[in-house]
Amino acid sequence: MIHFLSHILVQLQALVAPLSFGKGFDSAALLSIVWNPDKVAFTVFGHPIVWYAIMWVVGIALSYLVVMWLYKDQRLPDEKFDPLFIYCFVGILLGARLGHCLFYERAYFMANPLEMFLPMKHLADGSWKFTGYAGLASHGGTLGLMIALWFYVRKYKVNLMRVLDNIAIATPITACFIRLGNLMNSEIVGKPTDSALGFIFVQNHENFARHPGQLYEALFYLLLFPIGLWLYKCYKTKVGTGYFFGWVLTCIFAFRFFVEFLKEVQEPWELSMVEAIGLNQGQMLSIPFVVLGLYCWLGGKYCKKLGEQPTQKKL
Repeated sequence: MIHFLSHILVQLQALVAPLSFGKGFDSAALLSIVWNPDKVAFTVFGHPIVWYAIMWVVGIALSYLVVMWLYKDQRLPDEKFDPLFIYCFVGILLGARLGHCLFYERAYFMANPLEMFLPMKHLADGSWKFTGYAGLASHGGTLGLMIALWFYVRKYKVNLMRVLDNIAIATPITACFIRLGNLMNSEIVGKPTDSALGFIFVQNHENFARHPGQLYEALFYLLLFPIGLWLYKCYKTKVGTGYFFGWVLTCIFAFRFFVEFLKEVQEPWELSMVEAIGLNQGQMLSIPFVVLGLYCWLGGKYCKKLGEQPTQKKL
């Protein structure tokens, strides 16, 4: 694992291509970071392995290890941990995909429903092109995860809020790597900026700097992760189940709400929404999660303590 991460770090050092200034670049570009990474990390038997996929795998693997540690710390049975990540993976992937299709490109995918589930695009000439799942929404992924965990606790007779707490504590590290994957793809970009923190996304055929919204989110989630672990170590026997789930949900989506002011809309139709109410789709979708998070966070002290032994009857 250490060798693998070292390889990634070495590759990352070579990702930012040298800047070649010419006509069209203003003086503000001199203070910006030119971002032009190769999306492909390496190939396996001729098949490209992209950085985005690697970031997903690393993020999920780290979450797996964190939740495994939490299960052992709470003396929960291994047989109930093993199937947990199957439910999580399916719920996140399916929810994120359907969330993007229904929240952002509903008209297109209603006309092309097969493309919701297939990693392919139907071309005008009747052929199909492999694209991967080039559209995943974090709000849909979160909702899909919660639905999947509901099925999980019904089957394995465990406390839903206890499971949500454990998954939530590990979530920021996964979210961090997913946003780094978005950065590697030069997607979900921010608004233009004169700041030295700006990135020039060369692959988007631009010669001006933008806020690296993906990086802002990644750094916030990276900070949130150790804070969550510290809170767990200090307060696991002092707060009720649902407390950590609510805290993480509130922090992530409250930050998402505010950072959206620095980001471009993901779809053109959102411009009319911003003009009408001053908020985009991502911000509107974040509000219910913040409300739910606050409810669980503030109500956690009235629930069963996370550090206590679970009962099999309570769901």
